[in-house]
Amino acid sequence: MAYWLFKSEPGNWSWEDHKKTGKKGHPVKRSRNHLANKHMKEMAKGDKGFFYHSVKEKRVVGVVEVVKEFYPDETDPTGRFGVVDVIPVGDMPEPVTLKKIKGDPTCENMVLVNNSRLSIQPVSAREWKAVCRMGGLK
Repeated sequence: MAYWLFKSEPGNWSWEDHKKTGKKGHPVKRSRNHLANKHMKEMAKGDKGFFYHSVKEKRVVGVVEVVKEFYPDETDPTGRFGVVDVIPVGDMPEPVTLKKIKGDPTCENMVLVNNSRLSIQPVSAREWKAVCRMGGLK
């Protein structure tokens, strides 16, 4: 299993919006970034991800699971980009801020810390455990 982080602007698509999709699955982020697209191609069913509110909040607010692997994004006229579907797994009991993540030495090499603009990012198993611990997940 691999771990990921999906960034979303809460004014465009919030964690509350995503939770309303239930267990049917929904594309969490449409991206026109080639590296984000590459990461989605690497995802497999069952992979877990953090749902991260970007812009003003800058915090991990929930956990999602990949339920449908990479497929073409019907909104992309070029056919180069795709999406994955994820379902909400649960709230982060205590949302984990970017400031808190940056303050944890375990996360010093985390993509979020070093390339905060990338909308879809890998998360190492060690980083996953650290953020879960900070957020009160076991």
